[in-house]
Amino acid sequence: MKDHLQVYPLSEAANPKPVEYVNMTGKSFNTIHPNTFEFYEHLNVLIQEESDEMLDDETKGLFASIGIVKGEEFNPTAREREILTDAVAIANAAARSNNYYPTGDLKNLVYFYKDVPTEWVMAYPDKNVFYNYGKKGFNTDARAWFHYTYTAVTPSMATPHEGRGSDYCMAFKDSEHKVFDGSKIYKLHLPPNVPMADFMALTIYDTQTRSQLQTDQPYPTVGSNDKGFKQNKDGSYDVYFGPKAPKGFENNWLQTIPSKSWFVVLRMYSPLKPFLDKSWRPSEIELVK
Repeated sequence: MKDHLQVYPLSEAANPKPVEYVNMTGKSFNTIHPNTFEFYEHLNVLIQEESDEMLDDETKGLFASIGIVKGEEFNPTAREREILTDAVAIANAAARSNNYYPTGDLKNLVYFYKDVPTEWVMAYPDKNVFYNYGKKGFNTDARAWFHYTYTAVTPSMATPHEGRGSDYCMAFKDSEHKVFDGSKIYKLHLPPNVPMADFMALTIYDTQTRSQLQTDQPYPTVGSNDKGFKQNKDGSYDVYFGPKAPKGFENNWLQTIPSKSWFVVLRMYSPLKPFLDKSWRPSEIELVK
């Protein structure tokens, strides 16, 4: 890729400068938007630096109503700063509640298995990337559900195909419908014949940042591609989550932090029919007592 990919301003197309690549392996960086007044300052930088054509008129109007306009200084009064600071904190709390405790129509849309009680949910509510639900119109909760935790949207990510691409589900709570406690140990059982043509992976995330949980493990993920990933005699897998690895399951363990909650994403690469038609199911994640 480095030999063939070039990125440069169109004005320099006739004589582009060599592309400088930065090796980010092992480097930490923060991609999380703040939930303080600084959020609006980040938003203002974006509006000032990007093309005016990036936004539709309705969105421009929303930003203008709080003083963010391209080409103009963003300088709210002390009272306005106080109101905006409260607003971003409340919005952050509302989005978090919407994600971890969905209610109403959203609750019916997000669960991965519809016929039994489950805590496995899908990223795109009802596999709909446009968040439009017929006579009920646009579902803003469904949009917030996705974008508070994730970024990119494409129909292909919500339209899985047997034997290619990927599909996945997530768990925010345990089998007793309680949020995960980083100080405790949990167990997930994956039945035999895990339905993937390529590989499957489990990745653990921080509920506060929605980014991968930072632990002593180099990569907060385990899966069928990992050397030493232990398979049971019947072809099933057991995976543990907790501060310390259970003896004999060090390679089937994701570390947690006692002071933090977490959630997990189960990804199937090149998923097979039993995953897509939901005839194969992971267990609920159980607290080890």
